[in-house]
Formats: sequence, C-alpha cells, structure tokens
Amino acid sequence: MTGPLLRVVRSGVGRRRVQTVVIAIATMMAVAAAVVAGSLMVVSNAPFDHAFAAQKGAHLTAEFDPAKVTAEQLGATARLDEVTASAGPYPTTVIEATDSSGRRPPAMTLVGRTGPHADVDDLDLTSGRWARKPGEIVLSSSYEGPAFELGDTLTASDTTLTVVGFATSASKTADLWATPSQVRALASEEHPVTSQMLYRFDSAGSKGDIAADRKKLLAAVPSGALLGTQSYLDTKRAADHGAAPTIPFLVAFGVLGIVMSVIIVGSVISGAVGTSLRRIGILKAIGFTPREVVRAYVAQALIPATVGIALGVVLGNLLAVPLLDDTEQAYGTATLSVAWWVDVVVPAGALLVVGIAAFVPALRAGRLRTVEAIAVGRAPRTGRGQWAHRAAGRLPLPRAVTYGLASPFAHPVRTLAMLLAVAFGTIAATFAVGLTSSLNEVNAVQDPESRSAVTVFTGGPAVAGGEHVPAPGTPEPEPADPTQVSAAIKAQSGTASYYGVGQQDATVAGVSGTVRATLYQGDSSRGGYAMISGHWLTGAGQVVVPGQFLETTGTEVGDTVRVTVGKETAVLRIVGEAFGTSDDVLEIQANSADFPATRPQVFLVDVKPDVSAVAYAEKLAAAIEPLGADARANPPSEQDNFVLILNTMAALLTLMLVSVAGLGVLNSVVLDTRERVHDLGVCKALGMSPRQTVSLVLASVAGIGVLGGLVGVPAGYALHGFVLPVMGHAAGTDLPRSVLDVYDTPQLLLLGLAGLVIALLGAMLPAGWAAKARTATALRTE
Repeated sequence: MTGPLLRVVRSGVGRRRVQTVVIAIATMMAVAAAVVAGSLMVVSNAPFDHAFAAQKGAHLTAEFDPAKVTAEQLGATARLDEVTASAGPYPTTVIEATDSSGRRPPAMTLVGRTGPHADVDDLDLTSGRWARKPGEIVLSSSYEGPAFELGDTLTASDTTLTVVGFATSASKTADLWATPSQVRALASEEHPVTSQMLYRFDSAGSKGDIAADRKKLLAAVPSGALLGTQSYLDTKRAADHGAAPTIPFLVAFGVLGIVMSVIIVGSVISGAVGTSLRRIGILKAIGFTPREVVRAYVAQALIPATVGIALGVVLGNLLAVPLLDDTEQAYGTATLSVAWWVDVVVPAGALLVVGIAAFVPALRAGRLRTVEAIAVGRAPRTGRGQWAHRAAGRLPLPRAVTYGLASPFAHPVRTLAMLLAVAFGTIAATFAVGLTSSLNEVNAVQDPESRSAVTVFTGGPAVAGGEHVPAPGTPEPEPADPTQVSAAIKAQSGTASYYGVGQQDATVAGVSGTVRATLYQGDSSRGGYAMISGHWLTGAGQVVVPGQFLETTGTEVGDTVRVTVGKETAVLRIVGEAFGTSDDVLEIQANSADFPATRPQVFLVDVKPDVSAVAYAEKLAAAIEPLGADARANPPSEQDNFVLILNTMAALLTLMLVSVAGLGVLNSVVLDTRERVHDLGVCKALGMSPRQTVSLVLASVAGIGVLGGLVGVPAGYALHGFVLPVMGHAAGTDLPRSVLDVYDTPQLLLLGLAGLVIALLGAMLPAGWAAKARTATALRTE
C-alpha cells in the first residue's frame, strides 16, 4: 500500500483520534480477556496431563523390599519389553514428624534423591534449592504456604530437618525428599527403608494396561520383593476431579468475551466507516476505485486494531501469570504457562473479526455511486425518529433531557449495538456477583465445624487437627473423660451451646471396605452440613450421607442401612443428603446415641455474644488441663486457594468486559455528538447552557442503560442458575439451595442500575467535550 492510498489511510487514522483510540483499547481489552480466559481454560482442561507429560511422570510407582531384591535386579526391570523409561532405586521410608510449633502432620513419605531431575518424575523445583547434606529436606509444594515456608523445621527421630526447598511431583511420588544417607538415618524398625522404582510403559492408558504392566514387573523380581504399587491413574482422577468445575465457569466468561468483542469492534468500525461516507464519495470523485476505497477503510480499522491486539496479548500474558501461579498451587501441578497457540489463535481470531466488521460496511460504501455517497455524507436522512421526539416532548421533563431521550431512535442499528454492549456488561457483572457469592457460600458450608468459636480437644494439652501430640520424650497421656470435659464446658461462664464430635471407622452392609463415621453428641444443628435434600440429624436412629454414598449403595433418602461401629450395630434411616465432603472416602454422619461405646474426640463450643472466644478458651483450657484436655479459639475461616482463584478470575474478567462495554458506549456517543454537532451549536445559540448540554448527552444513553440493565440482570441470573449446577456436576455433586439462591431483591435492584452506570460512565467524556465546544465552531461544522 503506497502513494495516495497510504496517505488516505494515514490521514484517516490521525483525523479520527477518538475512534482510533477506542478501537485500540476495545480490541486490547477484548484480546487480553480472551488470552486470560483461554490460558486458564487450557490449563484447567486436564492440568494433570500437561504436568505429567512435562515431568515425564511415572505410570507406576513401585516399592520393593531391599532384603529380597538387589539393586542390580531392580536395574534389570528397566529393560523389560514394555518399560520405556525408569528411575531409581531410591531409598524410601515413612517419618512421623513434629513441626516447630508442636503440631504433628500426618505420616509423610520420605524419598532419597541426589537431585530433582531424572528420566522419570523430573521434579519441578518451585522455590529454594535441593537438599545437599544431612539435616536438609525439600517439601512437596502442596505444603507451601501458611503451613510451611523456607527455613521452617521438622523434628523426626530426634533429628532437626530444615526446609530448603519446595518441589512438585505430578506423579505424587513423595511428600518430601532428602539425601539418600538422610533417609537411611531416619528409618526405624517400625518404618524400615524400602526401595522406590519409577516406571513409564509403552501402554498405560487404562487400568487393564497398568495391571498387565504390574504383572510383568511382579514376575521379574523374587517372590515377596514387590511390596506395593501406585498407579498414575488414581492421581490423575483426583487432579481432574478438582479441575473440572472451573471449565464451565471459564467457558461462560469466554463466550461473553467473544460476543462482547464482536459487538464492540463491529460497532466501532461500522460507525467509523458509516460517518465517513462523504469523504468516501470525494475519494471516488477524484479517481479512487471502489476496491481502493474498501482497502483504505479496512486498513484504517486494522491499524489501531493491530496495535490494540498486540498490547492485549502482552497484557493478557501479564495478567495470566499470577493466576496461573495460583492455579498451579491449587491443582498441585508443575509450572504452568500461557500456551503458545493461545497467543497465536486469539490475535488471529481478533484480526479476522476486525477485518470482517470493517469489510462489510466498507464494501457497502465502495459500491455507492459517487454522487449518492457525497449526498448521504452531507445530509443524513431526516425524519428518522421524529415520532420519538414528539412523544418525549410530552414528558414533564426539561427540554434538553427529552431531546436526549429521543436521540437514540435516529440510529436504531447503532443504538442496538450499544444496548447489547451494556446488556452483556450487566450480564457479566450479575453473573460474577452471583458466582463469587456462591463460591463463598460453598467455602462456608464445606466445613461447618469451623463455625464454632472454640474447639475443645479431649486428647491432652498439645493437640493439632484433632490428633494428640505428646511432647518429645514424654509418654502418651490418657485421653480425658468426655463426661468430665462436658461438665466443665457446661459450668464455664460464657458458654452458649456445645456438642461433641468423634470419628470412627465403620462398616455398612453392602459396602466393601470401611467408611468414615462422624458421630455427634448433643444438638449439632449449628454444625450440620448444608443439605441437598432431606434434613440434618434430629435424634437417634438417623444417618446423613453424601451423594457419593447414595450412588455407591443405590439407596435413596428414606431408606435404611445397617451400620457397625466397633462391636455395636444399628439400623439407621437415611434422613438427608449432605453437601461438603471433598474426597474419595465414603463418609456418614450419625448420632452417637446409636453407638454408646464411642467417645467424642472434640467438643465444639459457641460462646455468648459479649464473650471473647480467646479469653474463654484460655480460661477453659486452664480448667480442663488437669483432666488431660485442651481448648483453643478457632481462627476465622480462610478461603481456600480454589475459591480465591475463581473469585479473582471473576473480578478480573468482569472488569475487562465492563470496560469494553463502556468503550462501546463511548464510541457510539462520540459518533452521535459528532453528527449532531451542528444541532448542538444551534441549541447553544438559543441559550442551552453547558450543564444542559451534558444533560442532553447523558439522557441520550440513560434509556439504553436502564433497558440494558433490565435485560442483563435476568440473563445474568439465568446464566448463574445454569453454570453453577454444571460446575457442581463436574465436581461430582449437587449443590444445596443456599449455594444456588444467593441473590436477594435489593442486590438485584442494585445490579439493575449497573447498566445505567456503564452507559453514563461511557458517555461522560463525550458529554464534557460537547459542553466545552464553542457555539460558533459548532455552527460552522457540517
């Protein structure tokens, strides 16, 4: 593109500075939102698979008895026909450690490796460094955060271990790593050293393939040498189960972003071409061909759009990085990054949208006859929307306001585009508010026990997570008598209510293996799980179960089940389906009165409104310490990483979409005020003040804002009602009504005003420009 055509393009881009900036910013925000949503959608779609492939994860983690198999024999297993890669043998043991504050995490698998890199399970060192000498350990990144930081210590077998790094294993082959000599030093008679081997196989896509591979491995070593194996399919299922709920959410925002991009970019570019018809006619009159006219105006749109797209890709990548870091921690996967093809497909798609949006109106202008184009450009059609002006003039409102209210009817297509932009911005805001409210409610109802102000442990003075932790070198104290502890709580001033909770392994007729039974003593209604159907425990002979239990057993609410805890058996009626279990362990909730031999392990206490939970816990702890019990005030519950990620993404994407909607309004109002600048000059000559001019311009979008809110709020409400159950089903559960019914009437009314706010904010700058325009200058403008 050279010569006169290039000068026309350059002149058009420089002359329409506002529209050029709007096109650039609108495309930038749209592309940035698309890059963020697309990147998160990619990593949320089977994040385990991406991390597993990047780390060359182990299809099978095998544990061997070193007394029955030599290192040479284990090395020979790497040459089996189906084995494509292997790593090990690594010395392995299990440690029971205590942290610096006296808490005891669950037993942890310790593996000895000289470095993070290997042919199989190539670890991702997320922070710190690798363990180089005895006394240093590297923890799994799933522990990184509030629980452990670099420099923290663990004590195991009277040995102090300092955390020097955090690493991620997609295969979940260990909880922590150290030097091989350190592993051997920490081994005990109860937890001896074993040998860990990691394998990748040619065929490992199903349980049958893994079973066949394991059988070949078993045949290659002496009898009894193989102690156990772990399949990557189990780890994959758990990881994909956690990632699945994010996909419907991201799809919803992705669709909103795409639609908004088409509407705004199409509206901006169509308006730019539509307001240049007279100039197009002049170009044709001086010798430009229709093809050159089309090329010129498509180029005028593509130049700022290309700049905006490039900036949008950069902005999208910058915004995606911290979200990907949070996603990495939440999913426990390896380092995530923006997929390269997202940075290619999104800009290419945006350019295609811009090109089509510019080509259609430019082609129409190119086909206009020269005289017709000049005439249309000089004298826009009159009479369009006159009925609206007559109807608005009858309203008891200032004339400037009624003039503005009727203005949108002069350009119905442009008004429709503005209405759709405002409506979709309101949809995004409504959906985001509902989504964050639902996620916060999920976070609250998943752990009902955290609602209590104080937790009383019956296991002794040093307790963590319900497990008694004796001081090093001291004998295990006897558990406190729950009856005495209950009496002490009841006698304590400031007690509002309390109930006891204990957990036991139980068996249920028709279910293989054991289930986890949570048994409640007293009125547990305050600590009850949110119910999907039925009701919470109200007395003996009842049991509440999750949906997974109903699916596994083929039972329904109202059926009876035979439950055995210890030596006691009871026939219980299923009275409700509970929401809140988050792992693969079958769990039931029942009343301890049905199993009298069970004892509460903790008591959950609510204090009176004017009582400090901390002071109450300190006073109660002093009273029950002689009994062998302890009391602690519960800290305020914190949102988990997954909820924080989705809330952050919702806020970010909503802000982008609302900004794009405001830019769409800004562009349309700029076009309207530019076309009506002569009329505004006449109004000013007749005495219209700058304040009245602002009122006129704002009134021209007020009706669109109100109507956009009336359309967007119900649509956002419906979108929330559709997406949330899909997210729940992706996570393998239904959702209780408290999670779905999060909107209230005042909130919906305020959200309805969001459309008006978007419209007014978008029109504020053009209204100021119109008010500052000089009367003489406006009258001379054609």
